[in-house]
This record gives sequence, structure tokens and C-alpha cells, in this order.
Amino acid sequence: MITLSPLSVYVHIPWCVRKCPYCDFNSHAAGNELPEQAYLAALKRDLLAEQPFAQGRKVATVFFGGGTPSLFSAQAIGEIITLLDQTLGLQADAEITLEANPGTFERQKFRDYLAAGVTRLSVGVQSFNGQHLQKLGRIHSGDEAHRAIVTAMEVGYQHINIDLMHGLPEQSAADAMADLHTATQFGVDHISWYQLTIEPNTVFYSKPPTLPVEDTLADIQEQGADWLALQGYQQYEVSAFAQAGGQCHHNLNYWRFGDYLGIGAGAHGKVTDAGSGLIQRRRKTRLPEHYLQAVSPLAGAVPVAEQEQLLEFAMNALRLVCGVESQLAAQRLGQALPWPRLQPVIDAGLLQPQGERFVTTDFGFQFLNETLARIDDCFE
Repeated sequence: MITLSPLSVYVHIPWCVRKCPYCDFNSHAAGNELPEQAYLAALKRDLLAEQPFAQGRKVATVFFGGGTPSLFSAQAIGEIITLLDQTLGLQADAEITLEANPGTFERQKFRDYLAAGVTRLSVGVQSFNGQHLQKLGRIHSGDEAHRAIVTAMEVGYQHINIDLMHGLPEQSAADAMADLHTATQFGVDHISWYQLTIEPNTVFYSKPPTLPVEDTLADIQEQGADWLALQGYQQYEVSAFAQAGGQCHHNLNYWRFGDYLGIGAGAHGKVTDAGSGLIQRRRKTRLPEHYLQAVSPLAGAVPVAEQEQLLEFAMNALRLVCGVESQLAAQRLGQALPWPRLQPVIDAGLLQPQGERFVTTDFGFQFLNETLARIDDCFE
């Protein structure tokens, strides 16, 4: 029997000041005036259509992503939070995260977001090095990034994430470590630290920059992980490091194959029907102008085939350092993970049972893409 997961909501704000050359997200350069009220009305239509999939659950986590959600006023963000509470209900301890870029922050705005109900701020720093920021097409400086984090702490945010990339164009290991040293000195409770990848449909894909060689990337990864651990940041996912109590519960729900409603232009969701066990992925109209005009913004709803559910579950949950509880698949999917089928991955030293859990070995986590590819082979 399926036990429904906690419910999350992802809210997509699709506008930004300027599209970065590495970005493949659904983001669009903002004009002179953002259509806040029209977008709020579209979000309401979207949410009301998604309401039945909550199946009586209150919302445990909310994540405002983009684009640059901090381009919206605190009043607009507050209205969206109120809409979620009135439509679905928010848990008393709901985690509400908002992505904010240093180039768009103001002290009063940060304070007003907090008053509107935002409990967690994710600051898109990417680097504190001015030259690297310029190559990434970012609109802020290293000093502005520093001030944004300090301001967030001063106005009262207890939970702050610094979003930081490494493996940047012409970046040395020393450069990457300098960024990481700066990030950890603030004492925030979460750091997302991940390698720049070149994605299709980006400027960097059509005009590739000079990236660090593999040996340099390996040095950065090793030195960085050691430094973060020394500073009290425990790695709990491939690119997520947290102080005690600082884990992002919204993202944990993703990795543990939980349900989430996606509202906003181009947003994606995953929902489970408690009665039938049907799991479907839902996506919304991508272009903002089409989303604003749509009576129904749903662009597609695709069921996840039963034979694919176990694979998707394993490939998500095993991104977590702590692995997966043996009984969680039965709770989420109504069927147990067929661990005997994964014996070749265990024999290869990539996966191991650990009490009531299955986790990757240190070697398997270091080469996670290979581990997941081997798991994929087992389900064919």
C-alpha cells in the first residue's frame, strides 16, 4: 500500500535581468516592467487546477526558483504564499525558500521577504571573483555578493544557502578554493557547491569557453570537499553541504521521490494517486506570454511506467550520501526494490547494504554517474 509523501510546491518566476551564457533554465530577460499582477492571476488558475493532486496534504516546503524570483516585490511573493496557504494549507513549520541574486537585492526587500513568510534565502553568488563573474555573465560584483549575504544575516534569516560553482572558465584550483574559503567564512548553514557544466541551447554550448582540465577539476573537488568537512559542512547530496540542521528539506523531498506540484511558466511537477498508485509528471506552458494567456497552462501529463518507477526511485535516492531505506520504495511505489537485480553493482564495489539501508560505497559515490549507469543496466 502506498503512503503518500510530504507535499512540496515549486513556484517558477521566469524573468531575470539578463540571461547568463551557461544557463539552460526557462528564464527570459525582463522588460521595463514585470507583469506581477497578471502573473499572480495565472498562478492562481494554475494552482486551482493542481489542487486535487494534494489529496488533502498540507504543503511542507515551497521553493521559489527562476529566473530571478527576487525581481518580484515582497508583496507579490507574500500574495503567492497566502494563496498557497488558502488553497492547500501550509504546515506550521513549512520551509519556504526564495532564490535571490546579489545584483537585485535591497536591505528593505530582504526584510520584507522575511515578513512575507520566506524562511530560507538562497543567494546566487556563483563566484566572489570579479573576473570569473564577468565571464559567467553575472550582473553583480564580488563585493555585492558579500553584502547580500551579510544583509540576509543581519535582517534575521536563520537559514541561508550560498550557491557557488567551480570548474569555471580558466579557473585554477587556488581560485576555486579562494571562493570556497570566502563562502565558509560567513557561517551560513548551507552551501550548494557544484561544477559548471556546458548544456545544449546555451551560449557556452555554441561558443565553448576554456574550462579547467580534468586533473585540475579533480584537485578542486578533493580539496573543496576536505575544506567543507573541516568547516563543519556535511555533504548529504552530490552538490549539497550543510551545517547541522541546515539541510534543504525541499530538495530532500525531490531526492526521496516525494510529490511536488509545479506552478508557473515551464514548471514541472510529480504527483502520485494514493488509490491507483499512478505516478505522473506534469509540465506547464513554457513561454511566459503563453502562460499568462492560457486558460489551462498544462502542457503535458505523462504517467511514469511501472517498470520505470523503481529505476527513477533508485537513481534519485542514491544521490544522497546516506542512501535509501529499504522500505521507502514500498512506501512510495507500493513495491519493494528488487535488490537481487542490483547484485552486479554490489559485486562491482559501487553499492552496498548497510543495515536497513542501501548506499553507494565511497568509490561508487565518487563515480556516481558510472554507478547510476550500472543500475540502469540492471533494470533493462
